[in-house]
Parts: sequence; C-alpha cells; structure tokens
Amino acid sequence: MPQYDDHVFINCPFDREYQPIVEALVFAVHDCGFVARSSLEATDGAEVRIEKIYRIIGECRVGIHDISRIEPDSRSGFPRFNMPLELGLFLGARRYGSGRQKRKACLILEREPFDSQKYCSDIAGQDVRSHYGNPQLAIGAVRSTLASLRGCCQTATNERCLSEGAPHGNRVRTTACARPKDLLSVTRGWLPRYQASPSALPARSFGRRQSAV
Repeated sequence: MPQYDDHVFINCPFDREYQPIVEALVFAVHDCGFVARSSLEATDGAEVRIEKIYRIIGECRVGIHDISRIEPDSRSGFPRFNMPLELGLFLGARRYGSGRQKRKACLILEREPFDSQKYCSDIAGQDVRSHYGNPQLAIGAVRSTLASLRGCCQTATNERCLSEGAPHGNRVRTTACARPKDLLSVTRGWLPRYQASPSALPARSFGRRQSAV
C-alpha cells in the first residue's frame, strides 16, 4: 500500500495541448516508483473541490507544479490561476503544517527560464526548472528531483526511460483509476505510442497558447 512518502501531487494544466507534458510527468513519477495524484481523481461527488485538493495535498510528500500557463483564457479573456493557487497551498502546508507535512518537497516548472519571476516575483529564490515545452526535459526534471529523495532513476537516460516505457505500463500504480481522464489511463495510452519513436518527442512540444486550461 503506497504511503505518504510515495505520493506525488501533480498540479498542471490538463488540456489537450499540454497533454505531451502531463503524460511525461506521470510516466516519470511511476517509473521512479512513486504514485501520481491529482485533482482529477474520482472521489465522492459531494466533496467540495477545494476540500479534495486540501486532502490530496495533505496526503502527498512531493508536489510537481507547472505554473507556465499564464495566457488569457480564450473564452473569458482572463488567465487561469489554479496552478499558482495550488502551489501556494502546497507551500503553505509545508510552512504551517506539522509532523510529516514539514518534510514536503516540490518541483516547480516553467516554460522558459525566469518566466515565473515576471508574473510571480515572490517566487524568486526558489529552484524553478524550465522544460521549454519539451517532454524529455520535463522527464529529466522529475527524475532528478525524485532521485534526490529516494536515490532512484539515476542510471538510465531520459530517452532510455521513454523507449523502455511500455514494459512499465502494467506495473504503474495509481490511486486514480475510475475516470477516462485519470492519470493511469493517460499513462497507459501514452507508453505504447512513444516506445516506437522516442526521438519524436521534441516535435510534440507545446508552445504558448490562447485557450482554456
């Protein structure tokens, strides 16, 4: 049974254009022996969304937070701030929580270096990693972060991690397994596609966009 130290909260966009990155993040988490969690998890329909996020954050030692999506929503004209909000909740849990919450660790991602300091200056001083919209770079960031916590995933290259992905599909563990958008479904759909051609990953990179999260 996965425990607190095994759980990784993934806080990122879940739209179609971001899909290559979120699939890479989920696979890297599971390939390193951790369990991906997110707000997409199926749960009690009566549970208020923010309460569900509080609960999941409280159950995860590690958080992966991509705050690169800052463009205005095409429908409302306003940017979506769910990702920065959930990052703040995670950091607050570490700062003001007790016991195991004090051991929280997080990986903060942005698209290009120093982007986040332009729209969230208080984040200066944090170690923010840039993925440039490239799934391979996102995998590398996740694996190096998780390796520092558990000493895992330190030998294989990112491309080897991708090309050997399919055999890992049957061993993926997750607590989110009841909806098509759940992380396990996302991962299983991605592994076979990229096993055949990991070199094609940079072509799946995403750019800046003007649409909804």
